[in-house]
Amino acid sequence: MRAFVVLAIGLALGSTAALAQPKSAGTPDPSLVEDLVAANRVLVELGVLDGFGHVSVRHDKDASRYLMSRSMAPALVKADDILEFDLDNAAVDAKGQAVFLERFIHGEIYKARPDVKAVVHSHSPSVIPFGVSKTRLKTIYHMSSFLGVDVPVFEIRDVAGPASDLLVRNAGLGADLAKVLSDNTVALMRGHGSVTVGTSIPQVVFRAYYTEMNARLQSEAMRLGEVTYLTAEEAAAAAKTNDGQVMRPWELWKRKAMKPE
Repeated sequence: MRAFVVLAIGLALGSTAALAQPKSAGTPDPSLVEDLVAANRVLVELGVLDGFGHVSVRHDKDASRYLMSRSMAPALVKADDILEFDLDNAAVDAKGQAVFLERFIHGEIYKARPDVKAVVHSHSPSVIPFGVSKTRLKTIYHMSSFLGVDVPVFEIRDVAGPASDLLVRNAGLGADLAKVLSDNTVALMRGHGSVTVGTSIPQVVFRAYYTEMNARLQSEAMRLGEVTYLTAEEAAAAAKTNDGQVMRPWELWKRKAMKPE
């Protein structure tokens, strides 16, 4: 009798799990998938991603879904590698493939920020020093004006304790990162990398690249002496102008990254 009860509970739990499997929002716009594939490759060519890092975009047919590749090197991503996830970061159909451990970065930001349509997580090399030192990343030129006047830093020790592997490996840590990001465009992740958000794939790629460039230029300028940074007013004005210009570099970057092999 006891074995029967255990079996019945097991079957019930299995049924619940099956019901909890997210349903697809439908086939996304092929051009959205094409841009997501391109974004992976562009960011590798620009030196923001390497064998690690990932890009996602909110599903065009359902804001409670997002698209991201299976766990793989970004430069190798193709349309067939794109998977659909719900905002609890469960794959609709993983197709038997591994998924990114840090997908929780994406789902939790999409939950917290309805305005965000695309997310990049990278280990962009020039940015790393600003997450581990007392020197804050600040806007040094007009192309990085979206950074505002201060870039927050996510300290994972504050929420995961002293012995974490620094990875955002669950929803709780993803939510904590989203809180630090707040309404900013970029948040640094101490000893790890950064996260960048935008309202489109071209915009988030633009921002991820110019965050890396700003970090590189700021480091160079600091070696020369005192640095004059953009004021809040200058940053706001330049950001408004640049938002209307993101397609110019995007079209160039995409064409180069997607050229026939």
